[in-house]
Order: sequence, then C-alpha cells, then structure tokens
Amino acid sequence: MEKIELTLYIIGETPRSKKAVRELKTLCEGKFKDRVALEIIDVLERPDLAMEERIIATPTLIKKLPAPIIRIIGDLSDKEKVLLKLDLVLLGK
Repeated sequence: MEKIELTLYIIGETPRSKKAVRELKTLCEGKFKDRVALEIIDVLERPDLAMEERIIATPTLIKKLPAPIIRIIGDLSDKEKVLLKLDLVLLGK
C-alpha cells in the first residue's frame, strides 16, 4: 500500500483551524487508516516552516506523497472534493 504524506498549516486554535483539523482527521481515519502520515503545523509556532513552504493563507493542506505535490487552501469539509483535488480518489477505495 502506498504511503500518503500530508501537512496541514493552521493558525492557532481558531474555530476555522479546529474545523480543518477535525475534517482532515475524519477523512484520514475513515479512508486511509494507517497509511497516512499527517503533520499539523501552527504557523504562529513555526513561522519558519510556513515561510519555507510559502504559506500565505490558512488552512493550507499539502500532499507531499504520493507525487505530485498538491496544495489545497481553505475549506476541507467536502471530503470527496478534497480527495479529488489531492488525486487520492483511487487510493481511498
């Protein structure tokens, strides 16, 4: 099984950040279980990483593996749309 590597950039403990984390964790646990390496980075705590990745808005989700690298900025609540954008539809079956 192919490993999936995701990084979610958020700002603090805002309602929007909490919702993004909740939606992403639900998606990962439901579709991919042990295949996902999920890193959540608060840009207030790690501005250096946010600058490296050129994060200009949050939440920003980056899929690093499997290639290609893909970014989604904003709402993650439509799970099928997120899977489609991340090119993970077939891996989630």
